[in-house]
Amino acid sequence: MELERKVVNQYTTITRLGGPQVQDNLKRITIQAYKYGNRLHYEWETILLEQTDTYVLVLGEYGRKLKHHSKGKNFEVNNWTLEYFSFVDWFTVSGDIRHGKIYQYYCNINQPAKLVNDVVSFVDLDLDYVYRDGIWKVVDEDEFENHSIQFSYPLELINSARQELLQLQERIERKLYPFDGTLQRWIPKIQTRFVSKS
Repeated sequence: MELERKVVNQYTTITRLGGPQVQDNLKRITIQAYKYGNRLHYEWETILLEQTDTYVLVLGEYGRKLKHHSKGKNFEVNNWTLEYFSFVDWFTVSGDIRHGKIYQYYCNINQPAKLVNDVVSFVDLDLDYVYRDGIWKVVDEDEFENHSIQFSYPLELINSARQELLQLQERIERKLYPFDGTLQRWIPKIQTRFVSKS
């Protein structure tokens, strides 16, 4: 397979099929997203960057496979992501990386994640807060409304999801962790630790 040399944020990397290749001797973490009622929605594999008592930070590798159980399909994800999963907060963060910076954020509102062995799982509560083209926007409110009826979300869960969305918006506005530049600062570390340099 032909290799292409490419400069990414002042680092020369080897790429294959458009994506930098990650070293193999790294700890892998499987991410599993469930819908309410213990219905496995989708899953994918990541690389562990940091783990504490309250969260894990992982790297989504270019070209990873996303198994979408709800649609019965597999997808290839052709970008790098920094992904944050909290064991205490009701949100996840996925930052898409391009040209050495995070250009898009996708935040799920969900019940706090759990880590069992090498699997991080969480219950996705449909509401999402997304940053695209310089604008933050709430998406999938209609899905949240429909699923809350279809799957009989308890009123307490509905109220909690809406309250957690407001708290997430406030956290972003105040630039609190992990929206304080921490994720962006990981990018040079990723490029030196995980991307094969020529």
